Amino acid sequence: MAQIDWDQLAAQSRRHRLIKNSCLILFLTLVSVPVILPFFWVVVISFSARTGGVESAILWRACAVLVPAVLAYGVAHLTLPRIAHRLLAGAGILGLTALGLWLSVGAELHLNNYRFLINANLIEDIRGAGTVGGQFPWVWTAFGNSLLVALCSTVMKVTVATLAGYYISRFQFRGRNGFLQGLLIIEVFHPWMLTIPIFLVIYWVGLLNTLAGPILVLTAIGLPFFIFIMKGFFDAVPWDIEMSAMADGATRRQAFHMVVLPQVRPGLIAVGVLGFITGWEEYVFVTALRTGNSYWVMSTYLYYVAEDVMGVDYGLVAAVSVFYMLPSLVLYLACQRYLTQMKLGGIKG
Repeated sequence: MAQIDWDQLAAQSRRHRLIKNSCLILFLTLVSVPVILPFFWVVVISFSARTGGVESAILWRACAVLVPAVLAYGVAHLTLPRIAHRLLAGAGILGLTALGLWLSVGAELHLNNYRFLINANLIEDIRGAGTVGGQFPWVWTAFGNSLLVALCSTVMKVTVATLAGYYISRFQFRGRNGFLQGLLIIEVFHPWMLTIPIFLVIYWVGLLNTLAGPILVLTAIGLPFFIFIMKGFFDAVPWDIEMSAMADGATRRQAFHMVVLPQVRPGLIAVGVLGFITGWEEYVFVTALRTGNSYWVMSTYLYYVAEDVMGVDYGLVAAVSVFYMLPSLVLYLACQRYLTQMKLGGIKG
């Protein structure tokens, strides 16, 4: 009987794993490039565009440095097992990227397009007084309003979806199936179809031209989907864990706060992130529920910055776009650890 060469089998297994991982990384690279390239263009335009326009050569030279740098960090993040090694690789890639950008397009970079952050009257100075039928606000005013809408709607979505998801998951009550079917039916119809009825309701209750109107509308529209998400997470928490806590003397409320909620933390974070992004990027209802310029948010600010019949200042539009994307990007980077480990309907990913 021939003796099995375990060393050869181990080497063959490592070789197959290396080939498989290489093919996976190559596939993800080819898929990612068309997705991330437009975002890099926006960033490069915001730091390089001048009054005369944008030079495509600058875009390609900058992206020739940025895209490989991001892909190299992605490969390092996938292959390096230790966090210290990942941080060291990230610092090295960041340094090489900065050096490459300085050598390739360093002379073209400037911060002039971001002057809207410190000049409250920039848009009016560019286009003249009376812009879009009224005084154009400072960007920080629109930023604060968007942040208020996103945070308030997120808090209400997380709170209501958590309580409703828990109740639906743990209790049997008359009309439970009908309630779930009703939530599904609501998700079938796009909320934009209800713009006129929602406008009338908001007008009748006296919330027109207030930020409370969009906050309540965004909360109500997002709740059916988020309730289903939280119900799935609560369904995955074993009932025995909660019963054991109550058998040891905990009340139902204590068992919910101290035992169940920690188990569904990925769901809470997912609902919070999705709810914030939905509220932050909303344009239709924050525009439809106001008359004139009673309030401004970042989406309407960006729209009117880009709308100019006399010619678009692409550098300014790109800079506002980058500033608009920053909160969502920061939130994702802060929560990516939990989002990448999340599994819908499960306790751990």
